[in-house]
Parts: sequence; structure tokens; C-alpha cells
Amino acid sequence: MKSRDTLIRLKRFQVDEKRRRVAQIEMMISEFDRMAADLDREIAAEEQKAGIADPNHFAYPTYARAAAQRRDNLRHSAQNLHIQLDDAKAELGEAFEDLKKAESLEDRERTLDAAIAQAGHGRAVRASA
Repeated sequence: MKSRDTLIRLKRFQVDEKRRRVAQIEMMISEFDRMAADLDREIAAEEQKAGIADPNHFAYPTYARAAAQRRDNLRHSAQNLHIQLDDAKAELGEAFEDLKKAESLEDRERTLDAAIAQAGHGRAVRASA
């Protein structure tokens, strides 16, 4: 019984850890998206100030070019995080299924113990009568 309780606690801990990991990745993705949007605004402002919107133009602002590169790097990192997020969600699903299996086994064991105790109690009553 104790080992089953320990197993369930372990499975709950694993599910909580997987949930935290999913939340952490989602937060990182949203932060990267926000930073990329900020860079988009800065690039647009720089292009407006310079009057040049073509990145291939020889006089295209250096800051806008560097900001565009950073923005592209952030978007690429966010795409990689989406892959990690999918993996983390799959791991969370597996951990949740493991927890449900352990809880189901615990419920079955309790029901079986109660039935055995009830049957044993019925025999003791009949023996004393």
C-alpha cells in the first residue's frame, strides 16, 4: 500500500514538472514573439526615418538591417521552441496517462481490500453464531 502511495506521489510530481515545462516553453515563445513585434516596429520607424524600405538598397539603415537579423533569429528560435513544445506536451500526456494508471491500480487495490475485509468479517460473524 505504501509503495503504491509513493508511486502515485511520484507520478503526480512528474505530471507537475511536465506542466511547468510546457508553461515555461509557452512563456518563452510569447516573449520571443513580443520581442520580434517590437523589432518590427523599430524597423518600420527606422525605414520611415531614412525613407528607404528596400533592404537591398545601398543606403538602407544599418540599425534596421541588424534589427531585422535579430528579429529573424528570434522567429527561428520561436519555431524551434514550438517543436520543443509539441514534444513537451506529448511527454505531459504520457505522464498524465501513467498517473491515471497508477491511480486506477490504487482504486482497484482498495476495492479488492475492502471486499476481502468484508468477506472475512462475514465469515467471522457466521463462525461465532
